[in-house]
Amino acid sequence: MIRFLVRFIGLWLLAGGFVAFVVDGTRSIASSDIVMTPLGEAWFATNEASLAQFQTLVETHLSPEIWERFMVPLLMAPLAAVLGGLGFILLLLGRTREVREPSLRS
Repeated sequence: MIRFLVRFIGLWLLAGGFVAFVVDGTRSIASSDIVMTPLGEAWFATNEASLAQFQTLVETHLSPEIWERFMVPLLMAPLAAVLGGLGFILLLLGRTREVREPSLRS
């Protein structure tokens, strides 16, 4: 059941990454320049209050340096790459294991 849920979420994230890739591709063609939507910009446009709460949570419970060194570069990464990469990782984690038969040698 857990593997199914992990694969399901992974497929949705992979699909979201593909949609973000297509949107960025369309914008790039329209502007004749490479356009990539950063994760932080998409998060801010979706729900800016949760982004501020997440920043406060990381800075108070962990460290302000963790926010600067790890979270800011992640938020500047392209949305399509982050969603696609996370979806791919979840698909790998949720895959079914191969059962190896013992070899029968005479």
